[in-house]
Amino acid sequence: MRPLQISADTALKLAEKLNVPLEQLMHMPQHILMQKLAELAKEESKDGASE
Repeated sequence: MRPLQISADTALKLAEKLNVPLEQLMHMPQHILMQKLAELAKEESKDGASE
């Protein structure tokens, strides 16, 4: 499996937001990464709506 095709800056920001090591993020299957991003977006929208 190829590493994700994202910039280093984007990878660092995603790893920080998702609380996963950078190496794990880069080798994460794309469908799992998309699922985690959707969960993160749902949480952020819920937090933003409550403020």
